[in-house]
This record gives sequence, structure tokens and C-alpha cells, in this order.
Amino acid sequence: MLSRLRTSWSLRTCLSVCRRAHTKEKGKPLMLNPRTNKGMAFTLQERQILGIHGLLPPKVETQDTQAMRFQNNLKKMTDPLEKYIYLMGIQERNERLFYRVLMEDIEELMPIVYTPTVGLACTQYGHIFRRPKGLFISIRDRGHVRSILDNWPETNVSAVVVTDGERILGLGDLGVYGMGIPVGKLCLYTACAGIRPEKCLPVVIDVGTDNETLLRDPLYMGLYQQRDRSQAYDDLIDEFMEAVVDKYGQDTLIQFEDFGNHNAFRFMRKYSQKYCTFNDDIQGTASVALAGLLAAQRAIGKPITEHRVLFLGAGEAALGIANLIVMAMMETGMTQAEARKKIWMFDKDGLLVKSRKQKMDANQDAFIHDSPGDVHSFLDAVETIKPTAIIGVSGAGRLFTHNVIKAMGELNERPIIFALSNPTNKAECTAEDAYKLTDGRCLFASGSPFAPVTLSDGRVLTPGQGNNAYIFPGVALAVMLSGVRHISDTVFLEAAKTLVEQLTDQELAEGRLYPPLSNIREVSLQMAVKVVEYVYAKGMAFRYPEPLDKNAFVRATVWDTSYDSLLPDMFDWPGVSFSPRTG
Repeated sequence: MLSRLRTSWSLRTCLSVCRRAHTKEKGKPLMLNPRTNKGMAFTLQERQILGIHGLLPPKVETQDTQAMRFQNNLKKMTDPLEKYIYLMGIQERNERLFYRVLMEDIEELMPIVYTPTVGLACTQYGHIFRRPKGLFISIRDRGHVRSILDNWPETNVSAVVVTDGERILGLGDLGVYGMGIPVGKLCLYTACAGIRPEKCLPVVIDVGTDNETLLRDPLYMGLYQQRDRSQAYDDLIDEFMEAVVDKYGQDTLIQFEDFGNHNAFRFMRKYSQKYCTFNDDIQGTASVALAGLLAAQRAIGKPITEHRVLFLGAGEAALGIANLIVMAMMETGMTQAEARKKIWMFDKDGLLVKSRKQKMDANQDAFIHDSPGDVHSFLDAVETIKPTAIIGVSGAGRLFTHNVIKAMGELNERPIIFALSNPTNKAECTAEDAYKLTDGRCLFASGSPFAPVTLSDGRVLTPGQGNNAYIFPGVALAVMLSGVRHISDTVFLEAAKTLVEQLTDQELAEGRLYPPLSNIREVSLQMAVKVVEYVYAKGMAFRYPEPLDKNAFVRATVWDTSYDSLLPDMFDWPGVSFSPRTG
């Protein structure tokens, strides 16, 4: 139910509309366009002047009433996928109402439009498909990418989220079904940071899929071919990047999402100094994970340089987090070599050690150490290395076994256990296991949400969700506003520190390592302010003149979900008469 305060504010907004949105459209097209549709909130004047009177029931509703209707319908639903379909349906019909509903219950609905339900939606994408969202560019479109961008109806795009669908969450290769990820990410650009939705463009690059189930599915919507891994793939990505900048400008933000490990690192190295780009799976995940460690540092009173970190998984997420931890340690005066010695990685083939027979990726070289002894399992690694923190980013499910958790509890007074793999069923352990097997002493964070846990002594601990949504919307807003051309890893280090600053002592005592998701709009705006201050101070910003009041500068841009008036601007000409003079 809407709060009295919120209802009062919204009614005042509706009764004193001061913003006008000029539109040349009239009639039913206004109601079919989610940007202009207001449903039954069109005023009587708007209905008459814009040619839609009689096309709606006679009642004129406030947005409050509309929001209440959708909220009530959502409460009747129990299946997350059903809720996802319903919410996306609102987005397709009435954009401002969709974001109003999402923002008013962001803690409850973020797991629907984003992790973990978006993963389920991606697996079912061809079965629940109703209306296309975003831009689809296939390997067969080489040489024509710019003309495809020209087909996108919005001309003032500032942010692009792109995937090739090869590694969707922990679900693997979903091909064009991965479109749900860019769409979900950009929903959070708007809901969390107030970025105007028309400035956001979701893109999927279709080069085929190696998912045999999809290739046999008559409802699959992409190319029926094995994933193209030839030079043609690189050429297509090059063409895409050049076309985006050519059309929308050099400072257009391009966020890479859910590319395979090998390509993710290649493209980050290849494009980071040429375009305004970042990879959320590498840099966003690293930032939010580091923020969790810095919050744990506050709780324990033990500096990050005294921690030993053992990763389960050695892919792009693990390497991204590890490199940012190294940067954080180096800020305190530790050398890079000393910092790297504090970090160990364990993947499906065992520890990353020099004596290992299996081939290792060149990206992992910095974290390959001499063998510490006879290690065959992750439990062996825990007992041998004696880490203060274990971080799971393997996507392989419940590999933080009871024995692993108990061992961490025996080795540490306050063990740090981060089960960051998504979606929920891929998490390395549950919050309940982590807390109960350590008698509530552990500092726990997960990638997908877990409910609060009640211990036998009556204590209630609220697990932290290491959600990238704490990072990428605020960083994106700051980058867009300041005209940054190249996004340094130091930006994500600054974002991690800013996030921890917003965690209160009371929230930390409750077991949280991150602020409540219900506060994420304010968290994102404060982060944007801090990052804007940072990039101007470091000479990274290209938008001038530099705003004196960064806080006011950021907040003035925030998109409002209240309806605009679609009536033309009506006015008189003082002192001018259109009647003929007599006499």
C-alpha cells in the first residue's frame, strides 16, 4: 500500500503539472507508445485535444491509483517468472508507471527484473516472448551495423549494454536468449540512478550458439548455427564499436555483459583505451566484492593487507576481484608482488600452482604460486592455505560444503564467506548454512538474495547481497555526466570505497555488508557524486565547464516517473488583438 506521504506528494505533482512534453502524435498511437502512454491518467483536456476521448473509460485516474492496481496484482502472484512477465508487460505499455512500481518496491522487485529471475527468463525467452526489446545484430549483418543502429528510434543514446550471450550468469551459452540481461541491466540504470530510459540501448550480438538444446528448439529465436569463433566474430565486434561511436559520440558508454571469459578479457584490453567501456562481470563484480571485504574489515578491525583470500573459480569474476584487491592493498603501501601472494585460486582442475599439469590461461599468471603441499580438494586448499576469506565465483553450485564452512569457522574467529555465483541455485552455499555452521560468527555475502537467518539464540542476521547494482548504475551516471572517455580501474576502486562509506554501524551489526537495497537510489546518487568528484580531480573528465556543486549537478539530472503534460503550450500575446480596428 502506498504511504500517506508518497500519495500526498504524488497527488500534488499530478495536480500541478509544470513539465510539458511536446508531441506531434495524436490518437491511438499515443496510447500504443510506452513513452507517451498514461493509460487512464490522460486528463479530460488531453483526451479531447489529442484525439483519444472515448478510447478510454470515462474515469480519469492518478498514477497512484494505477500503481496500486499493479502492486495489488503482483501480490497475488507467487511464481517469479509470472511476476517477470507481468512487470515486463507494464514496461511495454507504460514506461513511467513501470519505473514507479519498480522503484517503490525495489528490494522486492529487483530479484524479479534482475538476478535471479532474469536468468530463468533468459532460459525461457523464446517461450515467453511478446514484444522485441533492444537491438539484434547478427554475424550475417557484417558491413551493415551502422544501418541497423540507424533503425533504432532513439537518436540520443548515451549508454549501450551489449552481450553475445555466451556466458549468461551461471547458465552458460543462451545465444540471443541473453537479451534479457542487457534489458534488465538498463532497467536498473533508470531505477537506481535515474538515467533516462530513452538514453539506454540494449544489444545482443548473435554469432550462433553452442547450446545443442537451443539448436533443436523450434522456438529458439537466433541463428541456428554453432557459435562463430573465426576472425569474422572479431571483425563484427570492431564494426559494432566503431558504429556506436560514429553515431552517438566518443563518450558513449558501452558496457560489456556476459561474454565468455576469453573474449571478455581480450575485449577489455583491446577497447579500454580506445572507447568509453567497461565489463561489469569483471570490474563491476570486483568493485562490489571489494566493498564487501572493506565492510568486513570495518567489522573485524583487521586491515585488508592481513587477509588471505582463496577463490573458488579462476575466471573473469575471480581475476577481476583479485586485481582490485591487489590495488586496494597497494594503496596502503604493500608492493604488487606482496599483495598477489595473499591471493590463491582453485578451479575445476585444482589450485593454480606452477607444478599443475593442466593448461592455465595467461590472465591467471599473476596468481600462480608454488605448491603449498598436497591439495586435491577445495577443503584441502582451505586447510592448507588457511584463508581468512573464501570467495565463490565458480557458478558450480554448493561447493562450500559443510566441512568447508566448519573449517573456515575453526581457522578464523570471524570467517569471511562470499558465495557470489548467480542465480541462487548456483550459489556456493546458503546464508543459513554459513551462519549456523559458524555459530553466527561469519561475515557472509551472496550474489543472489537470501532471507534473514534466525539463530538458535534468537539473533537475526541479514545476509548482504553483493549485487553489482550497487556499483554500475552510479558509475554509469557519473561517467555519462562528466564526459569520461576511458574508465580506469581506479574508478571502481573509488566506487567500492564510496559504497562502504554508506553502510551504517547499525547495518553492520545486523550482519549486513551492504546498505539495504531499499536505499539503492540514494546509494547510487551519492556514488555518482563521489565518482564525478574523483574523475574531475584526476583529469579524466571531458565535460566543461566543471560543475562547482557536484551534488546539485548530479541530482538535477535524475529522471522523474511523474507524467508529463502532453498538451501544447498555450499562451496569449499581451497587447495584441486579432479583432479588426474600427473608426
